[in-house]
Amino acid sequence: MGAVLVAVLGAACLAGCSSTGGKRAEDRAKRAAKANSSAVNTPHWTFAMVTHSGAGDTFWDIVQSGAKQAADKDNIKFLYSNSDQANEQSQLVQAAIDQHVDGLVVTLAKPDAMKAVVLKAEKAGIPVITINSGSQESKEFGTLGHIGQDETIAGRAVGDELNKRGKKHALCVLHEQGNVGHEQRCAGAKATFSGKMDNLYVDGTNMPDVLSAIQAKLQADKSIDSVVTLGAPFAATAVKAADQAGSSAEVDTFDLNAQVASSLKAGTLGFAVDQQPYLQGYEAIDLLWLYRYNANTLGGGQPVLTGPQIVTKDDADALLAYTKRGTR
Repeated sequence: MGAVLVAVLGAACLAGCSSTGGKRAEDRAKRAAKANSSAVNTPHWTFAMVTHSGAGDTFWDIVQSGAKQAADKDNIKFLYSNSDQANEQSQLVQAAIDQHVDGLVVTLAKPDAMKAVVLKAEKAGIPVITINSGSQESKEFGTLGHIGQDETIAGRAVGDELNKRGKKHALCVLHEQGNVGHEQRCAGAKATFSGKMDNLYVDGTNMPDVLSAIQAKLQADKSIDSVVTLGAPFAATAVKAADQAGSSAEVDTFDLNAQVASSLKAGTLGFAVDQQPYLQGYEAIDLLWLYRYNANTLGGGQPVLTGPQIVTKDDADALLAYTKRGTR
């Protein structure tokens, strides 16, 4: 009789436990299904990014990394193309228009060549956000907004930093002629720098030419005590040029990558200007999604600034982990 009673009670317990556990499992399944359904039902759009990047520029790899992560999160098909030739960049934007993309991210390094095609995209009903270059022109062209640093403000920050370091004669190396952002950087630095600043134009697509041009300038003028490059890939070349010229000039740079962070830590670079390229790519895609999904905009007609931030040897350790994974 006792055995029968135990069996009955055990069966009752199993039934009750099974019922409760089953209900909990069912509730969990419903919640998971609901969450999955929400993700699946998110609108699926195609956004294109067309930049003025040349081949092998690590800065734009970081921009793409941010854009791709935002696209994955937002259920977006992301297309990327680039050319450092203004007419070709314009043609790539036209190709994106012809594909009827749902959103467009462009750079305006050479705005005159881009104006007509940007206006054409807007006329076709494609929302446009600009990043990195051309904040003033972006507003004139009627885009949704601009994400990046104000190049004049960034340049002025560099001039101030050179003053703090006691520099007297700086060389600003422009690696892409006709790029309005580059001109603004050097002009901004010259405006706040209390010393003398010279501009040096080089062919950024030919690194041996960059090396020889900087080296020749440093050999010819020993009073130059600072070299400012406008892109991370050119910083190491400037360091090498200074070494070969027997110059003690400090090398500083705009933009950040893993090599720059390592050089800051080693002391071969003085400082860098971080404009947070990962954030530029991420926010551009995210803001396009928000506009398409909910008609949201940011900035109130002003650029959404991602820089400048002056980083030095003191910041290097904190930056290295991020630069090595491609997010700074």
